[in-house]
Amino acid sequence: AFLFFSFCFAALWVMTLMAARRDQILPQALVDSFELQLNEKRYQEAFESAKADDSMLGKILAAGMGQLKQGYQHAMTAMQETGADENMKLEHRLGYIALIGTISPMVGLLGTVDGMVASFQVIASSDTTPKPSELAKGISMALITTLVGLWLAIPAIAVHSLLRNRLSRLVFEVGVTTDNLMGRFADVGKKG
Repeated sequence: AFLFFSFCFAALWVMTLMAARRDQILPQALVDSFELQLNEKRYQEAFESAKADDSMLGKILAAGMGQLKQGYQHAMTAMQETGADENMKLEHRLGYIALIGTISPMVGLLGTVDGMVASFQVIASSDTTPKPSELAKGISMALITTLVGLWLAIPAIAVHSLLRNRLSRLVFEVGVTTDNLMGRFADVGKKG
């Protein structure tokens, strides 16, 4: 079980670390080109560049630009829905890392109980006083499983916290950036 958890943890850590890079969530090149295209009133090109970008920001901007014909509120709703969906994808990986951090000590505790039961069975099945070496096998297994569970849980919890904070910050920056870029369309669809 610990080997499986270790592989899963390592894979999730690497995948989340790769996804939590600024250029995967909030690429500055897209911000600059999108803003330039908006300033030059090349709205279709801005939409196409956002649509072609696979980052979180690109998907959100493309969703908003795609709904601008229905009005600014429709665009904001589309951007919020897309942002929530993209954020959920990132949060799922973090949830699995947290799950590994939570389950690992429990599996270690299960091994501890199993090792102690094995030691007590040696005592119960022996007509004489058992040798310390016979008892040590079960106690050793109990302590090793606890130790391995903690070795896995501590880094998983730390990585979860660090990555969650990083992703929260980047998602907040995406929200601010999209508001700044799309704010110029606030009057679209208003009757006046």
